[in-house]
This record gives sequence, structure tokens and C-alpha cells, in this order.
Amino acid sequence: MVYTNAKEFGELIRQRRKELGYTQSFLSEFSGLSISFLSDLENGKKTIQMEKAILVANLLGMDCRIENRE
Repeated sequence: MVYTNAKEFGELIRQRRKELGYTQSFLSEFSGLSISFLSDLENGKKTIQMEKAILVANLLGMDCRIENRE
């Protein structure tokens, strides 16, 4: 999946979390990240911390990749 902005990235994170049946509360307890951070991430906050966003994606079994466009 290609995403081009924080809102699309957040929507992908939310969709995957729900596919796995996780609540934000569960993910917060598991990751040590606050529920407010997770909410901001899923809502596409543009100033989110990249390291934490990548961590959440990885915990949800997702890979973040940067590739050159053809």
C-alpha cells in the first residue's frame, strides 16, 4: 500500500489495528505508548514522532518501506 500523507498512514494503522481486534487501550498497554498518541497517529496528526509511528506499525505486523518511484 502506498500512502502519501499522515492521514492516510493513520487510516492504515487504524484499519490494521481493528483487523487484529486490538483496542487502543490494549495497544497502549502492550507498547507503552499513550492512548492519546495512538489516537493522534490514527487521526493523521502531522507532527507525530516517526520512531513511535514505525514502532506501532511494526507491532501490528506492518513494514514501512521507502522506495524510489519509477
